[in-house]
Amino acid sequence: MLVRRFGQVVVLLALLVIEVPAIALSLGMLALSFALGMVFLFPPQVMMVRRLTRLHRRLLREWTGVGIELPYLPEPPPPAPQADGMYRSDRTLYKTPRIPAWNNRWKWLVSDPATWRDVAWLALDPAVKVALMPLFALVPGRGLRVYALWSELLLGATAASRLASQVSHLKRTRNLAADSQAAEMRRIERDLHDGTQARLVAIGMTLGAVEQLVDDDPSAAKALLAKAREASSDTLTELRRLIRGIHPPVLAERGLADAVRALAMDSPMQVTVDVDLPHRPEAPVEAAVYFAVSELLSNAARHGDARAATVDISCDGPNLRVTVTDDGMGGANPANGSGLAGIERRLAAFDGVLALNSPPGGPTTVTLGLPRVLPEHWAGKVAKMPRWKATTIILLWGTAWCPTFPQGLVAGFFKIFDLDDKAWFLALYMPEVWQWPVIVGMITLGTLMYVMAFWLSNHHRERWYERVLPTRLSC
Repeated sequence: MLVRRFGQVVVLLALLVIEVPAIALSLGMLALSFALGMVFLFPPQVMMVRRLTRLHRRLLREWTGVGIELPYLPEPPPPAPQADGMYRSDRTLYKTPRIPAWNNRWKWLVSDPATWRDVAWLALDPAVKVALMPLFALVPGRGLRVYALWSELLLGATAASRLASQVSHLKRTRNLAADSQAAEMRRIERDLHDGTQARLVAIGMTLGAVEQLVDDDPSAAKALLAKAREASSDTLTELRRLIRGIHPPVLAERGLADAVRALAMDSPMQVTVDVDLPHRPEAPVEAAVYFAVSELLSNAARHGDARAATVDISCDGPNLRVTVTDDGMGGANPANGSGLAGIERRLAAFDGVLALNSPPGGPTTVTLGLPRVLPEHWAGKVAKMPRWKATTIILLWGTAWCPTFPQGLVAGFFKIFDLDDKAWFLALYMPEVWQWPVIVGMITLGTLMYVMAFWLSNHHRERWYERVLPTRLSC
C-alpha cells in the first residue's frame, strides 16, 4: 500500500514535466490573444488547460476518492436560423452559422469563471506540489489527500455553475416536453381529420341520400340507414380508441398496474406483468410509463418479431424502475425511428433515462429509470442510525435548552433590569466583568447544540438518500 502511494506521488510530481511548459505556453497564448488581438489562440489555450485539469481530476478520484465536480458552464447551443434563414449575432446578420457559433463559444469561454480558476490553478500547482513534498515523503497518503482538497478548492464546482447547469437542463427538458406535446397534438389532429371527420362526413352524405330516397325507394333508404348505423358504430369505436390514446380510462380508474395488464391482454405476444408498487404514482408519471410500455410492446411485436415479453415495474425508494424484456431478434436502435427516441423525450420531463441492451439476435432489454418521482415516504424507514449518533442527538436536544434559555436569555433579562435575585443563574455569580461574556457564551453554546443536533439528523438522512437514490442508469 505504501509503495503504491509513493508511486502515485511520483506520477503526480512527474506531471510537472508537462505542467511547467504548459504554463509558459498558456500565458504566452493569453498574452497574444488579449494584447495583440490574436483571439483565435484563446479557445485552444482553454482546451489545453482543461485537459490537464481533467487528468488531475481523474487521477485524484481514483487515488483518493475525492470526486471533483466539473465547474464549467453549459456550452451554448448551436445558432438557430431566423425566419428569413439568416443567423444573428448581436446586431449583425450572417448567412452561415459559423461566425455566430464562434462568437457564442468565445463568450462562453471568456465569461466562465472556471476558465480563469483553471489558469490560476495551473500557475500555482507547481509551487503547491513543491511545498507538499515533505508531506509526500513522510505520509504520502495524507499528502495526496491534502493535495486533492487543494485542487478541489480551485477546480470544484461553484454554486453559480451548478445553478447554470440546472437551468440549462431545465430548458432542454422544457423544450423536449413542449416538442413531445406538440407532436402528440399533431397526431390527435391528424387522426381526427383523416379518420373521425371523414367518417362523420360520410354519415352526413348517407343521411342526405336517405332523405331523397325515403319517399321514392324506402328499401334503399333502409339499406343506407343500416350503413349509416354501422358507420356511426365504427366512428364511435375509433373515437374510443383515440380517447384511449390520449389518456386511457383504465389508467385513470384502475391505475398503472391494471392498465399495463390490459396492454398485455391486448398484445399479440405472451406478456408477463409483474408490478410491485405500494401505492399509485402521480397521474403524469403513470401516463408516461404507460405509453412508454405500450410503445415498447408494440415495437417488440411489430419490429422485433417477438413472441413473449416480460414487464417488471418496481420502486427503489422514490425511484421508479421499469424493465421490458422480449425474445425478439434484437438490434433495436433509437436512431432508426423505432419509437425509442419518443420515449426518451417523454421521460426527459421527469429527468428519466432509458437504458437499452439489444444485441443482434436478441433478447432486447429496455430499462426505464425515473428518479425521485414517487412520494418520499415510499422509501420506507431510513437506515438505522448508529447508537453513538442517536445518543448524541438525544443529549443535545435534551440539554441545549438549559444554556440557551435559563442560563442565557433569562440571566440576560435579570442582568438588563438589574434584578437582585440571582437564583441559580451561573453568570450572575461571576465577577462583574465576566457576567456578560458568560451570558453570551451560554446563548451561543445552546444555539450551537441545537444546530449540531439538527445537522447530525439531517446529515444521516442525506447520506442515506445518496446511497439508495441513484439518479442515473447506464447500459
